[in-house]
Amino acid sequence: MFFLLGGDRKKKIAQNGGTANIERVKEIFQSGRFPVVTTQCLDETRKVGKVLGLVACRGYDSEQAFFGMAARAVNKGAHAIIGYQENVAFHPDGSKFFTCYGTAVQCETPPPPRRALPERLESA
Repeated sequence: MFFLLGGDRKKKIAQNGGTANIERVKEIFQSGRFPVVTTQCLDETRKVGKVLGLVACRGYDSEQAFFGMAARAVNKGAHAIIGYQENVAFHPDGSKFFTCYGTAVQCETPPPPRRALPERLESA
């Protein structure tokens, strides 16, 4: 019965943390193709077409929490995250616990075409 519900597959993905997916999302975000903004809209050229819902992730590392949230949005088919917020909880033992959340959305206009990243940035 456990196999029929697909629980085994979900368990395997959770155990390895979906690191391949997070690395892909890092690349998409760092290339500028997946915006994450604190405002309720992107810009004049890209309007929100469909709201996919809240995405959130928690972790002891801020990067893990942020890119985990972005990976969940990408898995839903999102083009961007709007209304991004984060919280940090400080524990008495000195550790921090990060929570990142926002609203995953699809845009009316398609995302901009993929641009190659410059090999190196020239100083001004």
